[in-house]
Amino acid sequence: MSWWQRPRVRINSLKSFLSLFLVGVLLSSVLAACGGGNENNSQTPTATDSTKKDVEITLVSFAVTKAAHEAIIPKFVEKWQKEHGQRVTFKQSYGGSGSQTRAVIDGLEADIVHLALGLDTQKIEKAGLIQPGWEKEAPNNAIVSKSVAALVTREGNPKGIKTWADLGKDGVKFITADPKTSGVARWNFLALWNSVIKTGGDEAKATEFVTKAYNNVPILTRDAREATDAFFKQSQGDALINYENEIVLAQEKGVKVNYVIPDVNISIDNPIAVVDKNVDKHGNREVVEAFVKYLFTPEAQIEFAKVGFRPVDETVAKSKEFADKYPPVKNLSTVQDLGGWDTVQKKFFDDGALFDQIQAKKK
Repeated sequence: MSWWQRPRVRINSLKSFLSLFLVGVLLSSVLAACGGGNENNSQTPTATDSTKKDVEITLVSFAVTKAAHEAIIPKFVEKWQKEHGQRVTFKQSYGGSGSQTRAVIDGLEADIVHLALGLDTQKIEKAGLIQPGWEKEAPNNAIVSKSVAALVTREGNPKGIKTWADLGKDGVKFITADPKTSGVARWNFLALWNSVIKTGGDEAKATEFVTKAYNNVPILTRDAREATDAFFKQSQGDALINYENEIVLAQEKGVKVNYVIPDVNISIDNPIAVVDKNVDKHGNREVVEAFVKYLFTPEAQIEFAKVGFRPVDETVAKSKEFADKYPPVKNLSTVQDLGGWDTVQKKFFDDGALFDQIQAKKK
């Protein structure tokens, strides 16, 4: 062996020794970590929780839920911080259900949508933002808040308006929004239609009644808020169709309202859904789904009930405080009884459908 080759052998041997030594050290460290006591393992989640990054949730909802959500959100934030060591913040957007739907489809990155009717949620699903089957992803078929339709009258009710049939009488004028532009107005139309079907009338009789009733509407407002203003501030009409929850909330604020809840009514069901595409983008699904689940708890449902919504939790609904506040409606229908939103939209509210036909015949 030549002289210049020997040092290289020694160097190579040294390198091999060092490599083996480092591998040994590394293996020892790994084995120590894997074979460590349970005390170290049990402490790891605590350390991880305490270093979790803050998470933000964007909630998009229809206007009249604002008071409830603003009471519920701090409770959830506190609970999550205590249990998971993570700070949650909320961005909130409230407005008309239809306009909120369009905003989400057009790019408002909602993580959660709580809308006035399932039809709006279905539109977001069809836009590819919500996965099919969202109704089964939450309790109660995803209906997290609900109300019924109410008839608001002038003080003393001089026209004696007590039932839906009274709105079709000669000499009676009532205010409602346009179902072509307003979610609440679709519920109002369905309440009128359903009042005939549920009392033994056929579809011909129902069509005759709603045609006559909408002839008694002096102005179709763009949304529910404008309808309320037209009735109260502009003194138009003898009656107003509105959500029960709007009336209860007004009373809580000291406003005197004369109203009746007709025995034949429609359940105004408001669904909630996770906007899957945005949640996956934001990486906040765990917290988003936990918040949706929390909204169905008694703690959250109490807050909904305080501001006028009928609780979907039976224990809350049967409590003394709310059983008296929200007496049962004797004959209550759902949109499913009328065929579901796809059928209802095509039959009544699409261009050229029954509502357009009624308006074309209006005197």
